[in-house]
Amino acid sequence: MRRIINAHCHIYPDVIADRAVKGISDFYSIEVPFDGTANGLIAEGERYGVVHYLVQSVATKTSQTTSINTFIGQQVKLHPDLFTGFGTLHPDSVDIEGDLDILVSCGLKGVKLHPDFQGFSMAGERAMRLGEAIGRRGLPILVHCGDPRGEMSNPDQMKVFLDSFPDITVIGAHMGGWSKWDEVCGKLAGYANLYIDTSSSLYLMDKALAVKIIRRIGAERVIFGTDYPVFRVSDEIENIRSLGLSKDEEDMIFYGNAARLLNLEHS
Repeated sequence: MRRIINAHCHIYPDVIADRAVKGISDFYSIEVPFDGTANGLIAEGERYGVVHYLVQSVATKTSQTTSINTFIGQQVKLHPDLFTGFGTLHPDSVDIEGDLDILVSCGLKGVKLHPDFQGFSMAGERAMRLGEAIGRRGLPILVHCGDPRGEMSNPDQMKVFLDSFPDITVIGAHMGGWSKWDEVCGKLAGYANLYIDTSSSLYLMDKALAVKIIRRIGAERVIFGTDYPVFRVSDEIENIRSLGLSKDEEDMIFYGNAARLLNLEHS
């Protein structure tokens, strides 16, 4: 069975998972098939050869930051061979450096930002403040990219951030710009610090455009993700395989790129 790293997974404490999943369903007007718990993530992934997961969550209020980072850190400690954790920051925090201290102390290896949930633009002053603080720590970031309802995280905004912080490794979720894929090659190709993930995208995309983006960004900088609890591993595997990529390209996307990015050493 092929080894897979699922590098885009949201998990929640059992007591709030139902509410969190409903929030995702309502925000995106989609049916969410999984319960959002860590155990649910592992149970689904192990059926299809997933050997590691990048897990994270997002603070939509400043008051949530510490509790979320503590929870993700606890889950990483419970599943050290399976989970790498990214923490959360909120752009309105009065103590971003203190929040980063806690994030790092929880054993988290990067930061997840969701401009559309958190209400800030990746080209704006608050993103610059976050970028300066994150850059000083040398941490990578995973950024939700793209939404037709606003101009928070589309390729134009991401380009400004990438130009401003060339030393920060950025994972642009959702093929670099959900629903804005026709802009990705022209605006985001060529950035040496940019990776993209495949989550929540290929089910809607024209296959030829998906292949074009993968090869313009570079297959060596594309990583597999399902946006758990939103999409099924089996469906997302098939979406990748349907593109007609080479075996080497698939191997990089399913495992090799994320293993390198996350400094994993699975045999």
